Formats: sequence, C-alpha cells, structure tokens
Amino acid sequence: MYKKLTLNNGLRIVYENLPYYKSVSVGIWIGTGSRDENAENNGISHFIEHMLFKGTKSRTARDIAILIDSIGGRLNAFTGKENTCYYATVLNSHIKIAFDLLQDMVFNSLFKEEDISLEKQVVIEEINMYEDTPEEMVHEVLAKTVWDGNPLGYNIIGTRESVMGFNKDMIENYMNKNYTPSNTVIAVAGNFDENELIRLVDEYFSSWESNSLKKASYDYVNFTSDYKNIKKDTEQVHLCIGYEGIEIENDEIYTLMAVNNIFGGGMSSRLFQKIREEKGLVYSIYSLPSFYKNAGLFTIYAGMNPKQEKLVLDLILDEVKAILEKGIDKSELCKSKEQLKGSYILGLESANSQMANLGNSELLLGYVRTQEEVMDKIDKIDMDHIDKVLKEVFDLNKIGIAAVGPINGNIDFKGYFKR
Repeated sequence: MYKKLTLNNGLRIVYENLPYYKSVSVGIWIGTGSRDENAENNGISHFIEHMLFKGTKSRTARDIAILIDSIGGRLNAFTGKENTCYYATVLNSHIKIAFDLLQDMVFNSLFKEEDISLEKQVVIEEINMYEDTPEEMVHEVLAKTVWDGNPLGYNIIGTRESVMGFNKDMIENYMNKNYTPSNTVIAVAGNFDENELIRLVDEYFSSWESNSLKKASYDYVNFTSDYKNIKKDTEQVHLCIGYEGIEIENDEIYTLMAVNNIFGGGMSSRLFQKIREEKGLVYSIYSLPSFYKNAGLFTIYAGMNPKQEKLVLDLILDEVKAILEKGIDKSELCKSKEQLKGSYILGLESANSQMANLGNSELLLGYVRTQEEVMDKIDKIDMDHIDKVLKEVFDLNKIGIAAVGPINGNIDFKGYFKR
C-alpha cells in the first residue's frame, strides 16, 4: 500500500515499500510539458530535460555518467505533454546516491552557453529523425490538426525555429515558473527503509522554496474536425484517424481501454483480423486511446500501399460504424476485461513501473489509483458502460484525419466528415 507525505513547501512524496525487491526507483515528476508552452518556446520542456544531464556545479556530464555506471544503476528522463520526469533505478543500498544525483541535476545544473549551442544541434537531429519516421510523424500531425492552435497539439520536441531561439535566460525563467515544490511529486518504489527515505527527502528538498503560485488546471480543449495531408516520398501512406477521447480524470477510461482491446488494440482485434488477416491490405494497424487532463484522443493508425489508401480508410470507418450499430457481445467484453487486468498487473512488475504509476497518478490526478481500485473498476465494466462510451467517442461528425506519404490526390477527404 502506498503512502503520501506533503512537505511544508507543498512538495508531495508518494512511496510504496516493496520488500521483496532488491532495487529502488526514485523519480522527480515535474508538472510541466509541451502543453505549458507557447509557439515561441515550444520544445523548451524537452530541451531542459536534455540540459540537466550536461553538468552541475560539482559534476560534469562525464562525472554523472561515471557515477551511475559505477553503481550499476540506470539514470534517465522523459518529457510528455503534461509532465517531465527524471528518474534513477539503483540497488536499494544506493538510494542516497540516487537522491543526491537527481537533486543535484534539478537544482544545480549550469546551462553553459556552449552546452546549449551543442544541445541545439542534438535536438535538431532529433527533429530530423522524427521527420524521417513517418509512422511517428503522422500522430503528431493528427494532434496538431484536431487540437488546432492549442499547445496540446504541439510537438514535444519543438520546431527548428523555436529550438534555435532558446537561451539561458529563457531556460531559467521557464524553470523558475514551473520547477516549483507545489508543481512537483517525488515518487519512490522498491526496497527501502521508510525512516531513511523521509530523512533523505527532508535533507534534499525541505529547503526548496519558490515564489511562483500553484499552477492552474488546464482548460478544456476544443476538438476540431479537419484533415491534414503531408506529401512525403515514402513507400507507404501512413494514416491516422482521430476521435475525441476521454479525459484522464474520468473513470470511463477503463471502459475505453476495454473497447480498444476489442476494436484495434491487439492481434485478435477487429481491425487487425479484418484488414490485415482477412484482406491483407496492411502490415501495421492498431488503435490506442490517449488520456490528458480535460482532454483525450482515440487514434486509429494504418500504413498501406498508396493505391490502397481509400479502401483501407473506408474499411476502418466501416468497422467504426459496425461497432456503433451492433456493439459488442458479452464474450468479447469478458475476454477484453481479462486482457485489461492482465496487461495492467504485468505492467507493474518492476520498481520502475510502480514508481511511474505513483508519480504520474499523483501529479495528474492528485491521488493514486491503487491496484485494488483499478481491478474493481475493470470488473464493474458492463454493457451499459460500453454503449455509453461507444456513443461518446465514435461521433461520426467529430473526426480528424492525417496522412503522411505519397498521398492519393483523388481522395475527397472532406466527404468523410459527413458519413
């Protein structure tokens, strides 16, 4: 069972002792991501994540790498649309080193101008790599299309123009505004002594102060029905269809996950069986839901020969109509619920995944959904829940389409918005 502690400065600590582990995972979760940016500083959350590995007042970048390697640990970070996380997974005997290293990176990074210039080149190469990966690019094109003008549709890594404009002042101003105790969660999972953990948190974080106010919650994001095509010289057309999903605060996210398993979430799903196995028109096809605060997206992806683009698009939308009109049967629901429970539990079988569940939940929801609560919510999914979510998500008048590749110019995409 997890525990929660809040310091006087507003910093939250959520932790779960797992005595049968030999490791511990420590994560610092900051409530900021690309959704907190604007057109000018788009990508700065991700850029700061890179820069925190470039050296502190007492450690060079090489020192950081040598230290974590010398104890056989793992040090990493990632940036999302609504959060940034820095984490270390180490043997439980090295928990103090994990805390010392992470707090040093967050509080004492130097942001040297020469390091900023070099890292700009690295991120530009990351953008080039992303543009050379159309199956990833099309998801970003869809997000930008359906959330037109809202930061939720921004690319996490930014644009060439925005990245080249970053400087030390921008970085420090952004951190002063967003890297604050009340906007941060420390998550710890694994084998540790609780008294030592509380002592380490107090030693490294109790004196952290900020004049910034607690960040306001994100506003509701309007979903824009539209389409966007980007011509690219590739062998396949990469297609994404998007519907307005469910926000992360809504317990019906588990119902939508169950629907996803049946519709396009695996090899036994309707999309995979119909369009790949029966028709042989694609190699990769799937659906997935994404959940955010006051927003959500249900995405369907397929990659196909350009000559088959219209046929695949029509078949996907036929499957959407079929599940709307006929629903699912009880045997499908039972199988999907068991699949959902299995994937959920198996996905928590490491200290790192347990830490991520604690940190992400506390940061975005303000509480942690326990395993027992999640399993209970899955068990309670019934046909009424399914029908409600199907009607809510698969709105045929609310659809976004994005395609990247050698686009078939004969397809009238506008016609798909009134099907």
